[in-house]
Amino acid sequence: MAASRALDFMFGWIVDPIMLGDYPETMKSLVASRLPKFTKEQSKLIKGSIDFLGANYYTAMYAEDDSDSYNVDQTYSTDSKVKLTSEKDGIPIGEPTSSSWLYAYPKGIEDFTMYIKTKYNNPATYITENGVADQNLDLTLINSLNDTLRIKYHQQHLSHLLVAINAGADVRGYYAWSFLDDFEWDAGYTIRFGLVYIDYKNVLRRYKKESAKWFQKFLQKKNIIGNNSSSFIL
Repeated sequence: MAASRALDFMFGWIVDPIMLGDYPETMKSLVASRLPKFTKEQSKLIKGSIDFLGANYYTAMYAEDDSDSYNVDQTYSTDSKVKLTSEKDGIPIGEPTSSSWLYAYPKGIEDFTMYIKTKYNNPATYITENGVADQNLDLTLINSLNDTLRIKYHQQHLSHLLVAINAGADVRGYYAWSFLDDFEWDAGYTIRFGLVYIDYKNVLRRYKKESAKWFQKFLQKKNIIGNNSSSFIL
């Protein structure tokens, strides 16, 4: 139930109105009068108004009921009555990465797309972001380009995405985040998500990382990923 509420507050808050015409029932119940209400005309206008659903996936977390510590000072961060953690009994949910919040949990992308399929009547879906970062450390260029964790991350996530597709999820595309190293929100230039390395100190020269070469071969050969006999072609 805690996991369901967490999904409602983090994903359903946006997707339920455009797919179902209203906010999730859990939000309406817990947020009550502080949550805006749609008129019948507004609900009719936005319901089913998309051409496709774009969803980002990077990692997953454990959800634990936090009703007991729910304080009177109701806020956005406490309304769901859920505590989210990246570990359980001291064991991380997945392989640690350079980002403190991002543990590699490939099965999560399969679960996520199947959740979309089941709850929202299987809309045309694009994975608009999926990727993993490296720390922008003072490594040699050769070491910076040898991003084996990123290759493993994308290969495993695509494999699980293929499982969901073969189970009927209408996933039509996948975007790796990101093509180039970039400025990342509050992390700035301290981390690198790119398949292509940007040399910030030398006129922004670009170098393909090993992950870019792997992705190129994957696209050119239309590889079969995972153990399934069906190919997933981007």
